[in-house]
Amino acid sequence: MIRTLDDLDAEGAALGVRVDINSPIDGDGLDDDARLRAHVETIAELCRRGARVALLAHQGRPGGEEFTDLRAHADRLDELLGFPVAYSDSTFTADARERIAGLEPGSAVLLENTRFYSEEYMSFDPEAAAETYLVERLAPALDAYVNDAFATSHRRQPSIVGFPELLDPYAGRVMERELDVLGNIAESPEPRVYVLGGAKVDDSIEVARSVLERGLADSVLTAGIVGNAFLLADGVSLGAASAGVVNERSHDAVKNAGDLLDDFSHRIYMPRDVAVERGDERCEFDLDELPSNSPAMDIGVRTVAAYAEILDDAGTAILNGPAGVFEDDRFETGTLEMYSSATRADTSIVGGGDTASALRKLDLLEGFDHVSTGGGAALRMLTGDTLAGVEALHR
Repeated sequence: MIRTLDDLDAEGAALGVRVDINSPIDGDGLDDDARLRAHVETIAELCRRGARVALLAHQGRPGGEEFTDLRAHADRLDELLGFPVAYSDSTFTADARERIAGLEPGSAVLLENTRFYSEEYMSFDPEAAAETYLVERLAPALDAYVNDAFATSHRRQPSIVGFPELLDPYAGRVMERELDVLGNIAESPEPRVYVLGGAKVDDSIEVARSVLERGLADSVLTAGIVGNAFLLADGVSLGAASAGVVNERSHDAVKNAGDLLDDFSHRIYMPRDVAVERGDERCEFDLDELPSNSPAMDIGVRTVAAYAEILDDAGTAILNGPAGVFEDDRFETGTLEMYSSATRADTSIVGGGDTASALRKLDLLEGFDHVSTGGGAALRMLTGDTLAGVEALHR
């Protein structure tokens, strides 16, 4: 059984709270604060209850352009919360421990980017994670651990799986909601329709296989580069440009999609038409009018109509990945229409990551029952898999 904030005596306690506020960076500031806003409820509740909150988080990947410190994140959290949030440029040093010890009840400090330390970018078993410098040196300054970072909980990093070995662990409100919805997908209303799009071809094919084999999906609708991989596997001549895009993403995608079609062709749906760029215009082609010299950038109106009919009858619609290059206004139609159709299902779930970004760009966040904060983590849970960070909370 996982304990939640309802089970935590927060008054005066020094709490290590893992959040996922990894955000797009624009210059020296945040380009999108959606992930910070997601954690406001958890942090504000703990501060309101008199806790002393030490926030742990990462930003970017080593060597990447968005690998930076968390000063801007602390400033934005201080604006969003009705409680003071300070910033520490260290994570587990004596200075960080002193900052935690000096916190007043009802205040927080955001510790420095955990990934500034190489241990946090490695994978550990929980016992070994508890012996890392980060956990060994910071845990004595804390009374309990709260994991609210669902989006990172598929990873075996010290800040995710190490602290629960030494401290009583609890799930924050974000984590609690994610587990309530995604952890009970097998009990959601039927028929269940999975919409798999975007560019993560291998991940999506693996999701399709898992949910079909486990009987979680009644139908799988494919779109985007994922849909193109299935079309190629089915013998459709999309053209060298589209095939090249698929093969750049994965050399095995077409073969794996073909194997899946051999087993589940009656439950897998593929685009009936595609949209390509012709000059500056959007042009749609039925499959028998292909190949095209230009890559497929979106699904066409016939596909939109066919998918809408399936989604209209869905008990649960689960979305992961856009239908095309939605960032280009000419090719946002498929994603816009498909997502809008999904909101008419009895229960509609968005799998986070690029899907949630598409929703924000298209101003479609309203109407869904659950929008996950996680990409990879949501995918794993939607296939019935467990997450290392969630398993660590079962103590």
